[in-house]
Parts: sequence; structure tokens; C-alpha cells
Amino acid sequence: MSKGLPETRRDAAMSELVPEPRPKPAVPMKPVSINSNLLGYIGIDTIIEQMRKKTMKTGFDFNIMVVGQSGLGKSTLVNTLFKSQVSRKASSWNREEKIPKTVEIKAIGHVIEEGGVKMKLTVIDTPGFGDQINNENCWEPIEKYINEQYEKFLKEEVNIARKKRIPDTRVHCCLYFISPTGHSLRPLDLEFMKHLSKVVNIIPVIAKADTMTLEEKSEFKQRVRKELEVNGIEFYPQKEFDEDLEDKTENDKIRESMPFAVVGSDKEYQVNGKRVLGRKTPWGIIEVENLNHCEFALLRDFVIREKASWAVSFHLCQPPPAPLLNEGHFKLLLPPFLSAVIAAGPSPS
Repeated sequence: MSKGLPETRRDAAMSELVPEPRPKPAVPMKPVSINSNLLGYIGIDTIIEQMRKKTMKTGFDFNIMVVGQSGLGKSTLVNTLFKSQVSRKASSWNREEKIPKTVEIKAIGHVIEEGGVKMKLTVIDTPGFGDQINNENCWEPIEKYINEQYEKFLKEEVNIARKKRIPDTRVHCCLYFISPTGHSLRPLDLEFMKHLSKVVNIIPVIAKADTMTLEEKSEFKQRVRKELEVNGIEFYPQKEFDEDLEDKTENDKIRESMPFAVVGSDKEYQVNGKRVLGRKTPWGIIEVENLNHCEFALLRDFVIREKASWAVSFHLCQPPPAPLLNEGHFKLLLPPFLSAVIAAGPSPS
């Protein structure tokens, strides 16, 4: 202790060196009156429910393109697929009249609602090819149209002041119609699919399958699969999506069923007291939705029930840079944990 300083001055000097302790802030008590269940359960597993509610409000876009030779019934099959006149919007045309021939690429949109889920369905109908004497590069208008939709979406995406909801006109899948010749694929078909498979998901279908016997149909399906494999043409689902053994097993079953041998019809007939879609022949009625007659039901379930969720993935995934537009990088699928957004419905409380 220093000498010669009064006691009061010594106390003041010590108080400058040692700070006074501050009082601790009072911790508020948890209010007893608030119900703990008011906010509900909070956890990362609620993300799916949040996304489900958001997507249910905004709805979905599903864009499907039909491509094939003239006279294979592309428009008729799409109408059969959605049980509506979705490939034609003219109010003057009815079911009894003959469907007019498609002469240009035409996108027709419809809003379909089922169970509170809204989906904007757009059918891109394309003119038949192979009718001209010179069919060189006849796939270019369709390929150009597909790439233009990607570029249009990409331009909106990179804008600084972009729209809250960008209209999605990208082609999610393409139904490619194969003529039921029973022989090999035409060179034009191979060249056409080789170009389109780089920019869109192709689903090959054999049109007017009722013109072949069961043996002819089975042999033709195997021949088509072999020719596609030899020529390096990939169709959906591609093998790159076989992420695990379960996916591979499921996709292998689908690939073994392709190409789907289908029959389309807009007309209804009475069969065993029920109204069914079908084609009337001298030997009976071919029922469109009967698996013993054709594989239309398999195609419908594949496109609508199982794989329509790829339309959602196009909203959730970012497009690649512009130089990659022609390299097939748009074949995006919905990640497994997001498939529950549509299928699972509301989570249990």
C-alpha cells in the first residue's frame, strides 16, 4: 500500500483499476398460458410439406410433344391419353368429324384440375414427315423449336428483374410414333430419333398396333429395341438414371416393355354393359384400355401417373449455360425426396 495518500484517494484509485460488476440481465420466464402446440412441430422433415403446399398453389406445367410419320394417329392418341380433345382447340370440331391434318408445329394449352391439383397441359403437335421426295434434314424445324424453348426460358432466368413465375414452355417429353411395319426401322426414323434424343426425353411408341398379330408385335418390339441400341439412340428412362439397384430394377422393367404398342381412338362403344374407348372391326371391338388388346394403359400410367413429376423438376432445377443447350442436359428428373410432393399428400399430424 502506498504511503502518504489519504484513504479516500487510495479507494478512488483502486475503483479506477477494478471495474464494477454489472448486474446480469433478467431471464424472462416461459409464459405458461401459451399452447406449446400452437406453432406445431418444427424440423427439416417438414420441408416436403412446405414445398407441397407451395406447388399445389402455383400448379404445374406439363409439355408433351408428339412426333412421327403422317397418318399414324398422333393427334388421336393424345386425345385418348387425356380423354379430351386436347390436340385441337377449335370449338367447331367435334368427335364425329375427322381430325384435320397437322401442317405446322402448334402448341395448344389446356388447364386440367383434379383433386385440387392444377396442371397446365400443353400438347405440341408436329406435322408428319417423310411425305416429301427430299426428306433431308426434315428434323431441323422440330429440333429448332425445342432448343428455342430452352433459350427462351434461360433468357428469362438470367434477367435481373425476372418474373416471379417464369412461363415454362420447355418440352418435357416427346412421344415418337413408329409405323407398324413389322420390319426394321426406317433410316429416316433412326436419323430423326438420333437428333431428338440429344435434346429431349424420347418415348418410342408403335402406332396402330392392332394391325399386327401378337407374334408380330412381340418380334417387332424386340427388333426396334435392338436397332435403337445398335445405333446409340437412348430413350427414356436412360441408363444414367439407374442410381441404385432399386432404380435399375424398375427402369429395366420399363425398358423391356418399350416401345409401347398402342391403339388410339376417340369413339366409345358398348361392351358388356360398359362404355369403352375402342376401334370397331368386322371381328370385334378393340378396347384401347384393355391390356390384352394393346399397351395403351401402360403408356398412360408411365406418362401421367409415374413420370408427369418430371414437369415439377423443370421448375426446381436450374438450366445449364447457353453453350450446353444442344447437349441433352435438360433431361432432368425429380429427385427421390421430392417425388413425395405429389404422391405422398399431406403429412400426418
